[in-house]
Amino acid sequence: MTSFTEENYLKIIYMLSEQNGGNEVSTNELAEHTQTKAASVSDMLRKLAEKNFINYRKYQGVTLTKEGQHIALSIIRKHRLWEVFLVEKLGFGWDEIHDIAEQLEHIDSKELTEKLDDFLGNPQFDPHGDPIPDAKGKMPMLRSYKLSEIPVAHTVAMVGVSVHSPAFLQHLDKNHITLGCHIKIQEVSDFDKSYTVLIDNAHIVFVSNEVAKNLLVQ
Repeated sequence: MTSFTEENYLKIIYMLSEQNGGNEVSTNELAEHTQTKAASVSDMLRKLAEKNFINYRKYQGVTLTKEGQHIALSIIRKHRLWEVFLVEKLGFGWDEIHDIAEQLEHIDSKELTEKLDDFLGNPQFDPHGDPIPDAKGKMPMLRSYKLSEIPVAHTVAMVGVSVHSPAFLQHLDKNHITLGCHIKIQEVSDFDKSYTVLIDNAHIVFVSNEVAKNLLVQ
């Protein structure tokens, strides 16, 4: 039996490791991400290691064991399925769902999860474009690029975002930038590398370089 806090740590370790290219996750990274003191993080890591959920040695990085990864992927699967449900079935905005899904992801019922998956039509990606692991923990693959990597005059489709904060998503909504929209790069400023783009052949929008780095396209 795992606690909500333990599940959250395993999920965060998995996601930070993915961002690091599969490398070990440091205690400092976890402390920064969870906004928790390093000593408290170390205490939790010792508990997780005792349960054989992680490989951990003090002052060195952390990796998930096979069992730890299984739990992490299960939590991620539930989180992203609930996000799909909240948007598609209850009409929530993509900027409103993260905190609610954070609560729902801890419901411990495999039957509910599989019925939810079937009810939603077995989606492969959540409303932010993140892949949803299947029941065996396998992630669907989607090759994507940052908008900041795309040359001028090219048109691409937006397939995801790498920042999920409500403020960022609301900013995108105000500028007609949504999942699936088509973006044509018309100009890149020599001064600040900001972008002038055409959204769905209808809206001229100015996009900062920082925003462009966090838009995933193909």
